[in-house]
Amino acid sequence: MLKSDLYNLTKQIEKKLNCDTNVSLYLSGRDKQLCTMTAKLNKQLDLLRKQQLQYQHGNIELKKAVTNISHDLRTPLTAIYSYIYLMRKSDDISEIKKYLDIIEGRTETMKQLTEELFRYSVIVSGDNETVTEEVFVNQVLAESISSFYPVLIEKGITPQIHLTDARIVRNVNRSELARVFSNLLNNAVKYSDGDLEITLSDTGEITFTNTAKEMSAVEVEQLFDRFYTVAVARNSTGLGLSIARTLVERMGGTIAADYSDSRLTIRLDF
Repeated sequence: MLKSDLYNLTKQIEKKLNCDTNVSLYLSGRDKQLCTMTAKLNKQLDLLRKQQLQYQHGNIELKKAVTNISHDLRTPLTAIYSYIYLMRKSDDISEIKKYLDIIEGRTETMKQLTEELFRYSVIVSGDNETVTEEVFVNQVLAESISSFYPVLIEKGITPQIHLTDARIVRNVNRSELARVFSNLLNNAVKYSDGDLEITLSDTGEITFTNTAKEMSAVEVEQLFDRFYTVAVARNSTGLGLSIARTLVERMGGTIAADYSDSRLTIRLDF
């Protein structure tokens, strides 16, 4: 009976390793030690399958990322090449100046994209030791909003700000917290239809809410995925919210998004 169980178990393992299946290993016999071994094998095989699925998902995600990034870099590069060609054909100083201004704008776009990629690689690698301190969250959030205010106004967004008078203090890295707020504000600039409401509650929960009629519930579920960008937001690697999530989780907090009645809300708590 033991030999039969071992033979069947070997065949099942071979099949499970070669096929994508959720079927667990099973025994017809009741030998206690063999049952224990089978249970442990099932646990390890389930873990192996999860890791394999994560690898496959990551591989697909990486291919999409390379395609998106290549497109985002190639577009301004093509424009730069075209305007350089036009400059060589023109003797009109005013036209040449106009082309140079356009080239400068496209170069700035490429610079922003590459810098965001570099920041993401540094954050995800985790090579640098994070130094934490007691941080007055109210102040950091207010400073972030203040620094972004001109950009918001330029986009026609007048934010409604509701910050609690209670002193919210957390033991975190101040610059990383500021980076989270900056990325969330930048996200609002990309997706908002002209409004933004920022709230810091007495419990320390922070919400960023804006109207985003062009988005869908499916797109909202993917906002924190690496390299994901919706169609209404080009010139972006799609790393801003992914960076925010990485930093928030490093601080021991949570970040999530929900979408209701054309309103996008990003909720942050730590």
